[in-house]
Amino acid sequence: MTAPEIVNQMMRRDAFSQWLGLVVRTAEPGHCVLEALVRPETQNGFGIAHGGLTYSLADSALAFASNGHGQHAVSIETSIAHLKPVSAGDLLVAEATERHRSKTLGRYDVIVRRDGVDVAHFRGTVFFKDTLWQPEAHS
Repeated sequence: MTAPEIVNQMMRRDAFSQWLGLVVRTAEPGHCVLEALVRPETQNGFGIAHGGLTYSLADSALAFASNGHGQHAVSIETSIAHLKPVSAGDLLVAEATERHRSKTLGRYDVIVRRDGVDVAHFRGTVFFKDTLWQPEAHS
């Protein structure tokens, strides 16, 4: 399966990413670009977007980039640095880039931007399972 086919299959099963309104712009092995429009219901008590929004956007980019190789990958460690506040109406772009890949582990950086300005830096490590992605059976 190709990376776009894998990501499409993952998105069909991922109700949370669908709820976030994620749009896949690029899906390649080890690389993914996603967009999301910040909605008013994601605001926290300070009137800015909850940090979980940028985290979730980056986490989905990590998942799609790492699984794009055709092998099931699951995160085992992640962290995020929030650099600037995000508000309702902002269009966020998350770009995941593979930095290292071995037989069982992968390391990824994800940069979340608004209007070309970094708003968050996310790092994640994934574990590559022995399971390969297979096309879904359609009835």
